[in-house]
Amino acid sequence: QVQLVESGGGSVQAGGSLRLSCVSSVYMRGCMGWFRQAPGKEREGVARIYTGGGSTYLADSVKGRFTISQDNAKNTVYLQMNSLKPEDTAMYYCAAGPGYGAACLSSQLWNYWGQGTQVTVSS
Repeated sequence: QVQLVESGGGSVQAGGSLRLSCVSSVYMRGCMGWFRQAPGKEREGVARIYTGGGSTYLADSVKGRFTISQDNAKNTVYLQMNSLKPEDTAMYYCAAGPGYGAACLSSQLWNYWGQGTQVTVSS
């Protein structure tokens, strides 16, 4: 059973930065990603990475501001968030599942989820 634990959320002012971390209980060769959900809104895929090769995929809403990266030695995936905006406020979840490359863009393969970490951006 894969367990994912997120950390790094918090409250920042607009324009600030945060780095989220997601530690997996085992090495996941497949897809790992960050999703977010704000109250009253649908869950949104923010960033995804294929851990076998490092390919990354970012939502248009965060391109140029967010970066997803991995440290396989630590079974950890990071989400570096810069130039944060109030609309980035949400609960952020780490997820993992089987996949290869661009298949990580699928919404169907995410078998494992963390408990979430709150990000609040004030104007």
